[in-house]
Amino acid sequence: MTDAVAESAPFDVRYMYLAGGLADGNGTCNSCDSSCTAGGVSCGTQGSACGWWGCWQDVSVPPGQYVRDLLSTTYEMGQIPMITYYEILQTSGVTEGAAEVTTAANDTALMTRFFNDFRFLLQQLGARTAFVHVEPDFWGYAEKLNQDPHQLAAAVAKANPTDCAAQEDSIAGLGRCVIAMARAYAPNVKIGLHASAWGTGNDAMQNRDPSFDIAADAQKLADFLIACGAGDADFVGVDASDRDAGYYRSIGQQVFWDATDATLPNFKQAFAWTQALTERLGKPALWWQLPLGNMSLPDVNLAWQDNRVDYFFSHPADVARTNAIGMLFGAGESHQTNPSSDGGNFVRKAQALAAAGGQPACF
Repeated sequence: MTDAVAESAPFDVRYMYLAGGLADGNGTCNSCDSSCTAGGVSCGTQGSACGWWGCWQDVSVPPGQYVRDLLSTTYEMGQIPMITYYEILQTSGVTEGAAEVTTAANDTALMTRFFNDFRFLLQQLGARTAFVHVEPDFWGYAEKLNQDPHQLAAAVAKANPTDCAAQEDSIAGLGRCVIAMARAYAPNVKIGLHASAWGTGNDAMQNRDPSFDIAADAQKLADFLIACGAGDADFVGVDASDRDAGYYRSIGQQVFWDATDATLPNFKQAFAWTQALTERLGKPALWWQLPLGNMSLPDVNLAWQDNRVDYFFSHPADVARTNAIGMLFGAGESHQTNPSSDGGNFVRKAQALAAAGGQPACF
């Protein structure tokens, strides 16, 4: 999105991904233009195309300016910055899914880079207020392998003896380690893991069986996350879809939720699942990466149909009853609808909610 969009309504959160890979070597660099490579390519010659987010800037300034600029911009606008940290998949180069857990998370050298980079990010945030949302999808792929994360091996203590020597080398230890690191390096950060509704093996957000026990499914997922330390986190991330429903329809998949709540899947079901999840966790939800399409769009590149924006904004009390602290909208892929290609619908909805006395909307 553009700064102009961010200034057009009283948004109170602005988020961005850190993804794409980590620096070679130990995962961080002291100088972008002289000593930093990512994927074997010099960041000094790549600039913003460098594989490591720490050099997505003028390479003559110290690494991390990209994040420091986000902090400055959001604070100047009276907003809170949020980072979605998503590095294991891209850095490892494995096929998305189980291999992220069985291969990438067990690679001590890779996980050393991961923890060093995550520490560097937290040091950029320091004492500032921010949200940090850790590795969406990863926890879901882990849960699909084993409901007990203590039984899933991961390089934790051996990859990060500086911060997590006392943690077990498991997926449970990995979750607990990143939360402990946030407490140590960025005390005002609110950190959360992600709850993938398909992690139990049943996609609760797309369920079409009226006899399916939505609450039990959510509680099962919550128990997995609690074992990963989510009870010590500040929120849990939940999402509706990574792409607009109109896009999925164009490739033969039906992921629309019924806005009348008469047939499954629908919003009422998704909200019931989220409420059960948060009540089991004892932590609030942060609805994240909600698709930005609307039903007036022509179902073409950057302008796909979806009904989440309109439903969420027209049912704020129902959203709140999911124990949510906010709703964040954003495209999960570059060809999806965005706030500059949706005909102004998203901004108008946010302005109207604020004018009606509702809480500021998150983006």
